[in-house]
Amino acid sequence: MTHPIPDPRPSSDPLYLNPPPLPRRRPLEGPFCPACEHPSCRRRRAARLPLLGGHRSEYSREHALAAAFQRRNPCLVIWYGEKTGSYWVASSTGLAEASDIATLARLLEPASALA
Repeated sequence: MTHPIPDPRPSSDPLYLNPPPLPRRRPLEGPFCPACEHPSCRRRRAARLPLLGGHRSEYSREHALAAAFQRRNPCLVIWYGEKTGSYWVASSTGLAEASDIATLARLLEPASALA
């Protein structure tokens, strides 16, 4: 059984529709977004930056937050791990990892339980 190939609709046909144009997107300037917050893009941007005091400037905000928590909890050791992308707390009871700053704050609320 053979079916004939249908002819395309002429533009005068009322059912003929032009698809809407696709939105114009700017081309990527490189292998990553220049200013977004995606963890993968941040990791790629940080790989090209020099180490300044053992830290990369891409993560300066996270390091500053960890330092602020460290000042408020002098009996704990708190830092931000650039490779893991999480905050770490070392106490006399062990090592704890917090994925974001809100989790770290909840973890440190009962600071007497960690120390």
